[in-house]
Amino acid sequence: MSNASKRGEGAAEELGGKLKKGVGKLIGNEQMEAEGRAKELKGKAEQETAKASERTKGKLEEVAGAVKNRIGKVIDNEQMAAEGKAKELKGEARQEANR
Repeated sequence: MSNASKRGEGAAEELGGKLKKGVGKLIGNEQMEAEGRAKELKGKAEQETAKASERTKGKLEEVAGAVKNRIGKVIDNEQMAAEGKAKELKGEARQEANR
């Protein structure tokens, strides 16, 4: 399962929890309200877990790109340096997109 789908499932879980919590509050059912709140928090946690995973992948990609970039510069290989820089920037973007 992709991280995007995990984030989507988390968002759906959170929304379902908010709805259940609201209905429970509206009808005065404390148990339903508490269950809704728990479901809402579970959904938020699922989303944060997926985002953390993507940030980690982004950091690894950034570091690998930086290493390739530096090696390319040291051995005077412009193509290798450019590929490394591109990978480094892609990793940074992935991290930023999942803050």
